[in-house]
Amino acid sequence: MVLLEGIAVGWLFILAGAVLLLIEIHNPGFFAAVPATVLLFMGILLLIGVDIFSTGWGILIGVVIAICAGLVTVWAYGKMTTDENPTTISRDSLIGKEGRVKVPVNTSSLSGKVIIGSTEWSARSQGSPITEGKKVKVVDSEGVHIVVEEVN
Repeated sequence: MVLLEGIAVGWLFILAGAVLLLIEIHNPGFFAAVPATVLLFMGILLLIGVDIFSTGWGILIGVVIAICAGLVTVWAYGKMTTDENPTTISRDSLIGKEGRVKVPVNTSSLSGKVIIGSTEWSARSQGSPITEGKKVKVVDSEGVHIVVEEVN
């Protein structure tokens, strides 16, 4: 009976690990990969008959396998990521830069969108409304939004 319960728990661990991996794939961020890997390995141990819950050796084997699985996962993620620092753009550094209007910009709302370089920003115009495709220049920043004027 104990073996049957271990097999059922093993399959539950594997299922939970697979669900966490799917969550990680859908929303990457390394928050689910380590516990998913640990659950998968623990489930496999239970399926092959290692009782990781009731014997001292089983608990020790389970803990060692869990730590190793976590370390391997962290190492693998480290190999997959680039060594480059992410590019950061301060909105204040955009003042004076030019770009194009993606979504019409007006003075009364921040629903307008402007492309500066390769980044899209919420924007409002300083003067009259600016239509899509027009060239603009950043003249100010407000919070996380920018203020633009049309360039002739």
